This record gives sequence, C-alpha cells and structure tokens, in this order.
Amino acid sequence: MEEALAVHRLQFAFTATFHYIFPQLTMGLALLIFIMKTVALRTHDDAWNRAARFWAKIFGISFALGVVTGIPMEFQFGTNWSGFSKAAGGVIGQTLGMEGVFSFFLESSFLGLFLFGEKRLGRVGHWFSSLMMFLGSWLSGYLIIATDAWMQHPVGYLVDANGQYGLASFWSLLLNPWALLQYAHNMLGSVQTGCFVMASVGAFYLLGRRYEKFGKLFVRTAVIAGVIAACLQLWPTGDGQGKMVARYQPPALAAMEGLFHTQQGAPVAILGQPDLSKRTLDNPLMVPRALSFFTYRSWAAQVRGLDSFSQSDWPDQVALLYFSYHIMVGLGTIFIAILLIAAWKLFRHKLYDSRAMLWILMLSLPLPFIANTAGWITAETGRQPWLIYGLMRTPQGVSPEVSAGNTWFTLLGFFGTYTVLAILFLYLVYLEIEHGPGEESPGPSSSVPDQSAAQAGGGN
Repeated sequence: MEEALAVHRLQFAFTATFHYIFPQLTMGLALLIFIMKTVALRTHDDAWNRAARFWAKIFGISFALGVVTGIPMEFQFGTNWSGFSKAAGGVIGQTLGMEGVFSFFLESSFLGLFLFGEKRLGRVGHWFSSLMMFLGSWLSGYLIIATDAWMQHPVGYLVDANGQYGLASFWSLLLNPWALLQYAHNMLGSVQTGCFVMASVGAFYLLGRRYEKFGKLFVRTAVIAGVIAACLQLWPTGDGQGKMVARYQPPALAAMEGLFHTQQGAPVAILGQPDLSKRTLDNPLMVPRALSFFTYRSWAAQVRGLDSFSQSDWPDQVALLYFSYHIMVGLGTIFIAILLIAAWKLFRHKLYDSRAMLWILMLSLPLPFIANTAGWITAETGRQPWLIYGLMRTPQGVSPEVSAGNTWFTLLGFFGTYTVLAILFLYLVYLEIEHGPGEESPGPSSSVPDQSAAQAGGGN
C-alpha cells in the first residue's frame, strides 16, 4: 500500500507540475495582452495591436497545451484518488464544475473571437474580447485555487453520517481567506512569468537587431508590469501568505524555515542543509531574530519549531519542503533585483543599449517557471501528511484497488506523451518567434525607415 501511495503521489506531482507550465504563462500573458489592446484603443497606434496579435498566438498555443495536460489531472481524482473524491466531492465538485462550465468556456470562446474575429468585431469589440480572455483565465485560476485552498484550510463544510463532506456555505468556500491570499500571490507569480517571457523575447530581438521596434515595446511593457508584480509578490501577498501558514499550519512553517527547535527571537535561515537525524541545520547562514519579526512583528516573539509537534504531524518531506521554499524565495528576490535595475535603466533611457542587461533578461526566461513550481511544491508538501488539512490523511484518499504497477504503467505513458508535447510546444513557439510580430523587416536594416522618417521630419 505504501508503494502504491508513493507512485500515486509521484504521478499526480508530475502531471500537475507539467500542466502548470502552461496556465501560468496564459494567465500572465492574458493581462499583458489586455494592457496592449487598451493602449492600442487609446492611442490608435497599430504597433500595439500587432504586438497583441503576436502574443495572442503564443497564448493560444499555451492554452491548447494546458487543456490537453489538464484533462488527465481531472480523471486522476477518480482513478488514483477515489477515496478523496468520494469523501470530498460534495465540496470540491462545486468549484471544479464552475471552472469548467463558466471560466473555461468564457476564456476559450473569446480566445477564438480574438484570434479570428478582429475584422468583424471592430476596435472596441476586439478590445472587449481581450478583456473577456483576461477575466476568463483569471476566474479559472481563482476557482482552481479555491479548491486547493479548501484542502489547505477547510471551511464551510459539514460531515454526514457516512463521514463524507458536504457544502454548508457556498460563500465560505469561495471567500476562504486562504484562497484570497493564495490567489493574489499565485497570480502575481503568473504575471512575472508572462513578463519575463515577453522581456526575454524582446531582448532576443534587440540583441539580434531584429524587429527592434517591437523588441523595445516588449521589453518596456514587461519591465514596468514585472517590477510592480515582483514587489507586490514580496509584500503584501508573500508576507500575508506566510502569516497564514504560521497561523494554520505551524509545522509547515517550521519545516520551511528549517526550525527544529522552538525559539524566542527565531532567526531566518538564508542557507543551510537540514539534517533530520541530528535535527539541525548544517552550515547555516542566519539572520538573527528575523523570523520572529516577519511572522509576529516582534523581534522577541516565540516561534514553534518541529519539536513542538508530534513527528506524525510533520510534513513527510522536510528537506524537499525546505529547499523548494528557499528556491522560491531566493528567485523571487533575484527577480526584484533584476527588474528594479532594468526599470532604472529604462527610466534613464539606457536599457535598450545595455547588452549585459538584455542578456540577463533573455537568459532569465526559465527562472519564473522554476520559482512557480517551487512555490507549488512548498504549498502541497507543506500540507502533508494531510490531504485535507486536519480532516483526512493522505493514505485515506487513494484508490485501494489500483496497484503500484498499474500506476507505473500509466506514469511511463505520461512521460512519453508529455515529452512529445513539450517538443511540439517549443517548436510551435519557436516558429512564432522566428516569424515575428509584424511586417517589419527582420534584418538589421529594420531600423532604417525610422531613421529616414526622423531625418525627413528634421528637414521639415
């Protein structure tokens, strides 16, 4: 049974991690496309329209892959986690059903109108379709996160005579305070993904002296939106999420920080390796009293360590939780530094000529995907050993008749299928980037018409 449970968890972890590559990009791009269409509507500058069309194509590719990889996750609730589905289906079925019926169809319908109906819709109608794409994708994100938030912090439920959970308050489920903070933190992470992808493509064009007008537009838009999102990611959303974990999942906070012993004036571990056998951090680099201050706004506050809890209530992957949390926080800090420097150079009109900064932006493309993945690993391993925190242990939720061998067979199938899908996704995005965002000549001479126009204007 333990082997089967481990493989069930591995399969869901793999499919969920691969799937989330795509929604985080579409949710981030949805906001940026809407911003571009709004600027185009107000300024009548067709460059913004062409930029929005270019990114809508990449949005569409990512959306299609997100749908294909998301469907198997829904089926796994029945195939691999039937115990959980039977017990909690009366609650999570509400938000999952709403996500499919409302937000998915809203997003997909208006994506089709945006891609193929621009001439019929007109300027305002096409802008409205970008708004609906944005609202649909972000509503979808909220309903999924509300589902996960109920597993993290169950509210608004009742238990029947058979031990199954039902919905006592629909609005408590939707307005779960855990969901509100988690959603804000998650969506800012998605915006950063969209911004770094857009900035990376813009930097690629500028470094290669191709489509320079659009390269500048992409970099400028991404840096301005990205620096706002990165700062908000730190505070108030990251700070608020940390306080929520401290209040409702204190063993998770202790494991995330590598805090094995309860302390007054607890430090923050910048670096270190958790040693479970000795219950200590090896080679620690500490900021004294910082954890107490960040958590309780008091330098002398007591923070409970893992020794305050029964080991059966510890997260069962302490090392993974610790490192994923530190990867998330470390990369988030790096994002703030990169984007603040880029914004400063943009303000001083030096960014487009700074090849070093453009290289940094271009090579940073994979980092937000890693950071968001680490963030979700932190959230889900931190909830363990509970499937529904405080109500259902993880082993209680598995399908008892599905063996480890059956799950390995399907997992290997997912490995192969998703490898093909990853190659297809990268190839299609590569084609779009090579094709470019418009009619501008892709060579170095693309800047000549602008220079000629400037000279003509000066002659007049």
